[in-house]
Amino acid sequence: MKKVWLASACLFALAAPASAADLAARPYTKAPVAMASVYNWTGFYLGIVGGGAWENGSGDPKMKGGFVGGTAGYNWQTGNVVFGVEADGAWADVSASAAGTVFVAGVGGIPASLSSKTDAMGTVRGRIGWAVNNVLFYGTGGYAWIDNKLTATLGGLSVSDSKFHSGWTVGAGVEAFFAPQWSVKGEYLYRSLGGETYFGGAIPTGTLNLHTVQVGVNYHFGGPVVAKY
Repeated sequence: MKKVWLASACLFALAAPASAADLAARPYTKAPVAMASVYNWTGFYLGIVGGGAWENGSGDPKMKGGFVGGTAGYNWQTGNVVFGVEADGAWADVSASAAGTVFVAGVGGIPASLSSKTDAMGTVRGRIGWAVNNVLFYGTGGYAWIDNKLTATLGGLSVSDSKFHSGWTVGAGVEAFFAPQWSVKGEYLYRSLGGETYFGGAIPTGTLNLHTVQVGVNYHFGGPVVAKY
């Protein structure tokens, strides 16, 4: 019996390598290629914007202050070129004032002041830029407006008049996606607003030129990220 078991064990040991050799080779599986994210800027977006403005000129006082508001726009992308239209409107506190004394015969000197304050401002612009995946470099230009108020004070009396100024703007900026549907931008605009006449022609104003620097955050609808192998 021991001889039978010994013979069987030797036979199994010899047959095992042959059986392993007869097994089919394991097929080779190619590792999957990692996906790269390519950003497509086409689509509608809404956002918030805020910044600072100061008057361009050599005289004093100069208007300066800040603003905050909203923006809306649409982009079209073809290749790396991005075309767009954008409109923004903001509440503003951009102002300047001058004070002095008016001498009235028989009365003497009376304190007087004149102040100018822009309460609102905005633009409607075209944009054209070059996209490098999730970063967009662009130039922009178009229509600009402000709602401005002059207030004249003489002693205890004060009168005000508001006018709507229209003009043009030109500038440049950079915008970048930091999440699939969110982008942040920084922008410089030069705004030139035409003069108006206040208080029935008593006080004409010249052209108002403003430098503005603003930052904004936009939400893009439609999912601008495209997965590409």
